[in-house]
Amino acid sequence: MEKQNLRVGIDVNGVLRDTITKIEQTYQKFMIDKTEGIEDEDDFEYKITQPINTSNLKNHFSFRNDEELFSFLYEEFPMEIFGHAPSREYSTFNDLNDIYLNLRDEIDFIIVSNEIGKSKPATLFFLSKFGCQFEKVKFYSDYTINSMWGEIDVLLTANPTLLLNYPKDKLVIKYQTEYNIDTPFDNTINTIKELDAKLKTLELC
Repeated sequence: MEKQNLRVGIDVNGVLRDTITKIEQTYQKFMIDKTEGIEDEDDFEYKITQPINTSNLKNHFSFRNDEELFSFLYEEFPMEIFGHAPSREYSTFNDLNDIYLNLRDEIDFIIVSNEIGKSKPATLFFLSKFGCQFEKVKFYSDYTINSMWGEIDVLLTANPTLLLNYPKDKLVIKYQTEYNIDTPFDNTINTIKELDAKLKTLELC
């Protein structure tokens, strides 16, 4: 029987896309700057709480309720946030494509991302804009996360929730960011370029 290639998932948010920075810029422009000087009958203040050192947006961006936060992300500004966000590093996709081309015979790479509604086409725009050469993209939600785990053996992620809670038969590599630095983890990289060496160190390829 032919040996199956290792399946490695690359998370979008925090690893490939600097989503938090774009959320901050969009929030400043449309929630703070546009409401500045306008009297609010319930005296609600839109504000950013720095530093942004957790992945829970409600810790850092004030919204009237969860519905307003959802609308901001997925109804009003999904393309601004998820489509036009910068890459995490200047050379993220050059390095990612190099790793893909070097290892694609031994590893099946897949882009994975937790997306809702309009953030899906916005994310596809983001990936195409930066020239991502991967052949497969897997979107999942909190309700379908098991389907994501079912398609990979190894996950590279910056998501603190996934770093703390993942299936025992899977291996996870942490991409370090300002909001997961306090989440201790054995397998950690700081740049995409380090992924190649990390996989070889783990004797996965």
